[in-house]
Amino acid sequence: MLLPRRPQIWEKARRVRALRQLYRFARHKETPQIRGLRLLRTWLSPEQRAQFDAFGYFDVIGGVSGKKYRIHFGISANVHEIGEDGVAKMGWCFAPNGYLVPGDIMLAQKIALETSEYATLAVANRFPAMTPILRRQLQRPF
Repeated sequence: MLLPRRPQIWEKARRVRALRQLYRFARHKETPQIRGLRLLRTWLSPEQRAQFDAFGYFDVIGGVSGKKYRIHFGISANVHEIGEDGVAKMGWCFAPNGYLVPGDIMLAQKIALETSEYATLAVANRFPAMTPILRRQLQRPF
């Protein structure tokens, strides 16, 4: 008569570790940050999505002037006007009211620049293009 094989202790430990990893993944899958980034990605064009995945920013064309703006991952001081030479000329700081995650803020910035560029820039704060914040963002990948 064959007895059922009892799992070894190391097999049980491996199963427990795998279950913990699965629970950890499921718990972090639906955080507000993840949902915000997922929503942002659905609104991005394929080119913008590829640019965002590769560099942590994406370019937007202003709805009125046709100027190029670069929106970096972040919640403030993350929009830069890009010149013809591809270098940041001016920084713009604007965000919707209330506490929002970075993905939601970036989506609001994208829509604002594409639909009402001048009204958006009228309420935005300007800052020099090469601030320490931008230097840090350029040095570390997304």
